[in-house]
Amino acid sequence: MFPTRAAHVHVLVPVKRAIDYAVKIRIAAGNKGVDTSVKHSMPTDDDQNPFDEIAVEEAVRLREKDKSLVESITAFTVGPAKSVDTLRTALAMGADSAIHVQVADDAVVEPLAVAQAIKKVIERDGKTDLVILGKQAIDDDSGSTGGTLAGLLGWGQGQFASKLEVSKDGKVAVTREIDGGLEKVESKLPFVLTTDLRLNEPRYASLPNIMKAKKKKIETLKPEDLGLDFTPRLETISVTEPPARQGGGKVESVQELVSKLKEAGLV
Repeated sequence: MFPTRAAHVHVLVPVKRAIDYAVKIRIAAGNKGVDTSVKHSMPTDDDQNPFDEIAVEEAVRLREKDKSLVESITAFTVGPAKSVDTLRTALAMGADSAIHVQVADDAVVEPLAVAQAIKKVIERDGKTDLVILGKQAIDDDSGSTGGTLAGLLGWGQGQFASKLEVSKDGKVAVTREIDGGLEKVESKLPFVLTTDLRLNEPRYASLPNIMKAKKKKIETLKPEDLGLDFTPRLETISVTEPPARQGGGKVESVQELVSKLKEAGLV
């Protein structure tokens, strides 16, 4: 178990390199996945997976609100060599340092493996109080890493947050939207938070900060450095495109419409 912590919070922000939402997805040769040679990105800019960048923005805003509260912000990712670009974006936005668990370009890394890697880094460093990550990635829409991580750590969690409050005495208040209104939950640090779109609007990294990000430290690890094996537990049998949409037809009367619906077995 991890003790309750207060001021001088150390924040870890996991981010993911994902295929740009505006790119037309193509099935890769072998029908086992999608073509990953297309344009990738990290969150919002209108053409990126928004949730991770919202997480980085929230961590930076926490520090800007009270510099005595947040001691450090560390970005984290699991991905191929090119994922360093995603980390550089987080560093340019305001993260202090980054950790990259590097895998092969064609590696399949399941959410459980990512959560286990985050847990190992937290246990190794022994200082993380707050993990802020996107509620899901726009490539697989799994939405399970945050909850899995909280379960592995035994920490409190707040899912799909639209508002976050952290006080110096280690208390955390999270507001989230539910059917018919808002729900507010309270807990204590250490804590895992997943972000919703309404939490904030991420900033654009300025050119000076982009240049400074190139000098910030990125630690590169391999799964075995953390004592982990990322071999997938699930096997993808096949990936296929959805069937092409059929054109509609016109009918002259309600009777004709009913007749066609009966022919199609819809009524």
